[in-house]
Amino acid sequence: MECMYYEKMEDNLVRCLLCPHRCIIKDGNTGICRVRKNVEGTLISLNYGKITSYAYDPIEKKPLYHFYPGSNILSIGSFGCNLACDFCQNWEIAHEESLTMEIEDEDVIILGRARGSIGIAYTYNEPTISYEYVYHMAKLARREGLKNVLVTNGYINEEPLERLLPHIDAMNIDLKAIRDDYYKTICKGSLEPVLKTIQQAVGKTHVEITTLIVEGKNSSHEEIEELAKWISSIDKSIPLHLSKYFPAYKMKLPETTYDTLVKAKKIAREYLDYVYIGNVWGVDNNSYCPNCMNQIVNRYDKGEIKGIEGGQCTKCGQKINIVY
Repeated sequence: MECMYYEKMEDNLVRCLLCPHRCIIKDGNTGICRVRKNVEGTLISLNYGKITSYAYDPIEKKPLYHFYPGSNILSIGSFGCNLACDFCQNWEIAHEESLTMEIEDEDVIILGRARGSIGIAYTYNEPTISYEYVYHMAKLARREGLKNVLVTNGYINEEPLERLLPHIDAMNIDLKAIRDDYYKTICKGSLEPVLKTIQQAVGKTHVEITTLIVEGKNSSHEEIEELAKWISSIDKSIPLHLSKYFPAYKMKLPETTYDTLVKAKKIAREYLDYVYIGNVWGVDNNSYCPNCMNQIVNRYDKGEIKGIEGGQCTKCGQKINIVY
């Protein structure tokens, strides 16, 4: 499959225009993502329709807490990534060779509506580097009445994102940190494109944000405050998920403590309506009205929606940012 978003150059070189790396790729080579290859001056997608993993997941696992709470969704992923985070949780498919399968489009749609699934989540590895496949399947799924969810690092250029957004119903965007040096040293990318992705997506689709908290790296009071302030400057009702880090891939630092996550949540709640702790068993991740604390989603009972009517809290009338 020939890629979208690239330009041909002299001497059979091509420049990929999908993500901010803007890789210049020699004939026979791939870009940083490992899945876009220059074949005699034509950029080819190596992972089009190639699936490494699929499963039915609770929507909360994406994590999306304010998008059809309690529902299930078919999750599919491929291989490759355009970042190289030291703590990568899915490094086997992001950065190693993986076994793949090909599933017919019609069968993906059938799977997408089976087992009570509301649609398709493009996840596990970085879905935007499978741009042509995700764009194709998202249009097809939308025509079939299914929801499309993108779980992404947000490292994509504005033009391809703008083309994809009308077909996406919800996004969880990883905002790894609010400091550019963190992106450069730990993730091998840069911060500004991710901020632009969030700004571009808000208002065009449902957006939630995840930040993996690595103690001593992006966990300081100042950084959490800066992160929360920046999100609130766009919309304070955007849900923020603060996830616990566990040692993985190249990063062997100790796992993040519970106290650090609780403190981070307390700081972020000064600026945001909805903050959740992820990757920790037993924490209270029910949803509450930010004005009167009326419980609006009970996640101990499979995402039971309560306390909302017409998009408002039944107790105080506060507008609630939940799609249901």
